[in-house]
Amino acid sequence: MKLSITPKRWLLTGHILFAAIMLGNMVTFLLLSITIAISENGQLIESSYQVMHLLSKTSVKASTFGTIITGILLSIWTKWGLFNFYWIIAKELLTIPVFALNLWGMYYWTLQAFKLMESSGARTDVFIVQAELWIGIIIQLISLLLMFGLSVFKPWGKRTTVSK
Repeated sequence: MKLSITPKRWLLTGHILFAAIMLGNMVTFLLLSITIAISENGQLIESSYQVMHLLSKTSVKASTFGTIITGILLSIWTKWGLFNFYWIIAKELLTIPVFALNLWGMYYWTLQAFKLMESSGARTDVFIVQAELWIGIIIQLISLLLMFGLSVFKPWGKRTTVSK
């Protein structure tokens, strides 16, 4: 089934909005992590972790599922297909770590950091969790920016199939 132009545009609009929300979430995580890194105010640090944890339970998960579902539907209901173009396969491969980080990593790390802050945990433990969070944020930002670029430039063209 191929979509006509109007439903395709609505689906593409939804996909772009969900992807923009994902990027916005990670920029927010980055800004809050910078705030945590430069602040000495325990209440501000704890609040920042609390906000990140709230986002990880709500907006991060919703935008991740929304982006993946609309992306799959766009692939199968348009000329692009799931495996017809190298740039789509690259986006699918980049989606795997983003999916795992969004559904597990961001939730777990922000929960751990928040609990450690509440219980006055060891500074080393908080540092380790914050380092893991930084790595997750950086991986996600790089992956998302690469996926945006792939969507715009569509490099490498169509895959060739070998006929028998």
